[in-house]
Amino acid sequence: MEVERLLDGDHRAVDACAVATRCRQQDTLAAQWLGTGVHPLSLDNSARRPSPGAPPPPPPPPPPPPPKGVPPAWQGGGVTDHGVGALPEKAIATTAERPWPVRLLSAKISDYVGRMSPVWVEGQIVQLNRRPGAGIAFLTLRDTDADMSLPVSMTAGVLASATTPLAEGAHVVVHAKPVFWTKRGTLQLSADDVRAIGVGELLARIEHLKRVLAAEGLFDADRKVPLPFLPRVVGLVCGRESKAEHDVVVNARARWPQVEFVIREVAVQGVGAVPQVSAAIAELDADPRVEVIVVARGGGAVEDLLPFSNETLVRAAAACRTPLVSAIGHETDTPLLDLVADYRASTPTDAAKRIVPDVSEERVRLVQARLRMRAALMHRFAREQAGLDALRSRPVLASPATLVDGPELEVHRLRAAAGSALDGVLTGAAGQCGRLAAQVRALSPAATLERGYAVVQRADGTVLRDPAVVSPGDDLRVRVARGELHAAVTGR
Repeated sequence: MEVERLLDGDHRAVDACAVATRCRQQDTLAAQWLGTGVHPLSLDNSARRPSPGAPPPPPPPPPPPPPKGVPPAWQGGGVTDHGVGALPEKAIATTAERPWPVRLLSAKISDYVGRMSPVWVEGQIVQLNRRPGAGIAFLTLRDTDADMSLPVSMTAGVLASATTPLAEGAHVVVHAKPVFWTKRGTLQLSADDVRAIGVGELLARIEHLKRVLAAEGLFDADRKVPLPFLPRVVGLVCGRESKAEHDVVVNARARWPQVEFVIREVAVQGVGAVPQVSAAIAELDADPRVEVIVVARGGGAVEDLLPFSNETLVRAAAACRTPLVSAIGHETDTPLLDLVADYRASTPTDAAKRIVPDVSEERVRLVQARLRMRAALMHRFAREQAGLDALRSRPVLASPATLVDGPELEVHRLRAAAGSALDGVLTGAAGQCGRLAAQVRALSPAATLERGYAVVQRADGTVLRDPAVVSPGDDLRVRVARGELHAAVTGR
């Protein structure tokens, strides 16, 4: 937004340059006309006409070329669009038909950069070019956490004034002013001071980062994933043809010959270490064959191991889902990668011992387990055999029939008792049924009829209880013990 605002500003700087250029052109023309004694801009056309009989004046010289480095569009006191008209004053006003020329945009960027104050910049030297004959040195300063760099120029005296001799890979801070080269369209820093960052300061920064990451929980034990017992494929991130690669591969295959490796050789120190190691971890983590990842590097100076305490690399390792083993440096070295890894190996050789079991040791364990299993089975067999022998030696087992004689007699006794009890119940029930039947027969209307009584019913079947309810001529039915009779009322 700041650049856009400046580009959209007025043309005062450009117009001032154009006015100065025109003044210089006018002064040049005046100097060329001094031989006539008349300034070409101070006389009108009549004053410049030759007097009668005078020799004709020499033809005026061609206009001088524009001063070196002055864009043609600035001649004549303003910025024009190739004679068509003034260019847009703001970037937002440009169109495809009325664009800005490259020179104008470059001039505006250069003007903006030129107004910037000197700044302290930190980075790592990735390229250093001394030019003793020219008295100037060039270096490329790279960001330690991103793939970005800027060229820096300084005098040989500034470079020599550094308290520590500088070389490629050194971490430095420079005091420089940004400079924009319009011809090449490049940005560069012009330094007047350069200082190397000491080991103590680097370690202090690592300690601060360690506290920050610990507060985020990246070092917590509950985040760590246990290593697989027997991985078939191991991912290895190491230097190209390094001793660490040899130690891991040789020792791991000596312990378990069938183990396979997917190796990613990367830079393990210097400017390319962080992006290359981070990319290798991400690539192996995405490989479904890889069951464990080892990041290995041999020992070295504190500066050599700095990439493995870089925040970008540490966070890439924390995001890895595959179990990660850190084997960086010697046992006394503890980069931040060791703290975030699922397992920290003291050396690459120690990592090889941790990721796969020893086949000879496993054979011994199998033999010992087999012997223990056999001994346990034999002990169990002997104990069960002794129990069977003890049962077999008991008298009851000598004559097994005695086991059922007593129960058989008890069954017979119970059967007889049950039969007697059932007979008594049935006899009592039969007598009770006879008594109940006699009572029922005594109370039955049929028994009353047997004794000579009769039941008189009207034609509709109702029992006749009162002779007053019938009239002479009504039909009646008379039920007796052996049948019924039909009668008619003849009188009352």
